[in-house]
Amino acid sequence: MEVCTKSRQFAVFRIISIIFLLESIAWKVAESRFIRKEETINFSAISCRKHIALLTDFGGVGDGKTSNTKVFQSAITQLSKYASDGGAQLIVPAGKWLTGSFNLTSNFTLFIDKDAVLLASEDEAEWPALPALPSYGKGRDAPAGRFNSLISGTNLNDVVITGNNGTIDGQGAVWWDKFHKQKLNLTRPYLIETLYCHQVQISNLTLINSPSWNVHPTYSSNVLIMGLTILAPVDSPNTDGINPDSSSNVRIEDSYIISGDDCVAVKSGWDEYGIKVGLPTEHLVIRRLTCISPDSATIALGSEMSGGIQDVRAEDITAINTQSGVRIKTARGRGGYVKDIYVRRLTMSTMKYVFWMTGSYGSHPDPGFDPQALPKIANINYRDMIAENVTYSARLEGLKEDPFTGICVSNVKINLTQKPEELQWNCTDIAGVSSRVTPKPCALLPEKDIDCPFSEERLPIEDVQLKTCSVKY
Repeated sequence: MEVCTKSRQFAVFRIISIIFLLESIAWKVAESRFIRKEETINFSAISCRKHIALLTDFGGVGDGKTSNTKVFQSAITQLSKYASDGGAQLIVPAGKWLTGSFNLTSNFTLFIDKDAVLLASEDEAEWPALPALPSYGKGRDAPAGRFNSLISGTNLNDVVITGNNGTIDGQGAVWWDKFHKQKLNLTRPYLIETLYCHQVQISNLTLINSPSWNVHPTYSSNVLIMGLTILAPVDSPNTDGINPDSSSNVRIEDSYIISGDDCVAVKSGWDEYGIKVGLPTEHLVIRRLTCISPDSATIALGSEMSGGIQDVRAEDITAINTQSGVRIKTARGRGGYVKDIYVRRLTMSTMKYVFWMTGSYGSHPDPGFDPQALPKIANINYRDMIAENVTYSARLEGLKEDPFTGICVSNVKINLTQKPEELQWNCTDIAGVSSRVTPKPCALLPEKDIDCPFSEERLPIEDVQLKTCSVKY
């Protein structure tokens, strides 16, 4: 009897042990879902860094509720001491990292893990106030100035903002609501902005719900923007995708944008302020871009173009359900110029306009603009394009006292919607030529057997070679 009792006790003990072991295994399996094994990540960058740290090394908390603004700034400040010793890289690991605005440093990489989300704070106190940009004179939403961008840098050299498709969420709804209700005293922040920076890379990230513009390189040079996914509701105000502004030698490629405004907006200052600063955007390459923006342009040149826009090459672009293709926007008072523009191999579907230029885009920072400051629009070239389901082929409106000249359109086929507008080519105060274009262009673009030019001279930014960098965490 005693032996049987002991056997039963042993059997119960075995069963309990097995249950405990299974529970322990189950817990470890569940736990492993949240604890990443150390792995090596390879990525491409203009520079690799000698020193590497995680945001958690500086006390970061990725719960989506705790502010990490001071943590980011403290980490970057401490890592800046390695600028002259191989540079530093700050890794944002998996988690949700609530933060307000912070500033980068030179010889520095910010790497955002694929399972990390930077959550932009909805608290205005986490966004320092800045004066308006010199080439704008006033804020765009309010005259007093603007909020600093979420990720920003000024007077820096060799800066990389990248990841393996990590996410930056601007939580823009609260800002859009304030904008619509006119409750803003300063212009809304952007997600990423560089000012007076040289050698910049912004790549392999997902940007969503920006309060306003997403990426804004300004007064900068040698800028590489690639592999971005930019998403915003199509009715969100001023959520432009990428806005190169008074910057030179810029390459934008391999990106997908759904936006409430222009997918790419090329700028160089506003009226008398932009004329005074006089910094053009020039030597710009845009290629392999997909755009969806029902109320705006695939690529806009202007309207703030008072410092000038020159030598823009756009190719292999897809636009779907977008208001217009490449749009030139300017006005009396802008001054400046848009010239030497080359566009080829655009594929468009469900468009209001294929071609749109206007000289009457009349928003101004203040009444002090000079109405005699007329923009010069010249040498605009479009070729090898196809468009489906189009309402208007073209709306081309120059200025009577300053016509848009040197417009060339060749090898373009436009298929119209079932209910197209009767007047397909509405042209005033322009001059140029066309070749093999359907529907037939207006009389101001007479037929000539030519192929519009596309600049084949390579720009220095096209020859920038990326390095393969590795990080283990």
